Amino acid sequence: MRLKDKVAVITGASAGIGRTTAIRFAAEGAVLSLWDVNEQRGNELVAELEKSGTKARFFKVDTSDMDQVTSATQATMEAFGHIDILINNAGITRDATLMKMTEEQWDQVIDINLKGVFHCTKAIAPHMVAQGSGRIVNASSVVGLYGNFGQTNYAATKAGVIAMSKVWAKELGRKGITVNAVAPGFIATEMVAAMPEEIQAKMREKVPVQRLGKPEEIAAVYAFLASDDAAYINGATISVDGGITL
Repeated sequence: MRLKDKVAVITGASAGIGRTTAIRFAAEGAVLSLWDVNEQRGNELVAELEKSGTKARFFKVDTSDMDQVTSATQATMEAFGHIDILINNAGITRDATLMKMTEEQWDQVIDINLKGVFHCTKAIAPHMVAQGSGRIVNASSVVGLYGNFGQTNYAATKAGVIAMSKVWAKELGRKGITVNAVAPGFIATEMVAAMPEEIQAKMREKVPVQRLGKPEEIAAVYAFLASDDAAYINGATISVDGGITL
């Protein structure tokens, strides 16, 4: 119960790594403010968590909209009184090669993956500063470290998340707040599971451990970085990729 009674905001919480993170944090004793655009799945997750005694609320939030982020932050504060942890997990892909990528595809990914992280941190950090403590964990990707064919927009945002994390670690560390990034590799989410088996096989072959990562393995790193066990880790980018970048 490393996160007992800690209030955690998790974005992109209704599916994939976000949903798994909510379940892991609940098991660690956290109180949850779950943000996503998928209201039905978000409310279903809250109902599931509440059956096991977890305190949780769902808020429909498009993180690219600062007004929605501000409203959800205020509602979380009113509901729980404080915010101890922010997991900036929400993200999208709109893949295309440079020559084929549209400005709309570029803007959509920038708005969620980069601007959304800025919005959430901008809204929540002042509350952490006021209480003198906090943990912020930002979802990057190995693509942000090494690039990937057809992902100009996604790679740019994930590299940007790493850079922002380092800046915020310097700015907020003296306020009792740590900021770190996690860079997942190929993870077996619902999106990946829907891919043809031959594509999944090629992905596995690229990884030294010869398998895809599990969402639970990313959630475990999020939980560690959000806990007191990671109190002296600040400004780091932790790759969770099975060694694919070696």
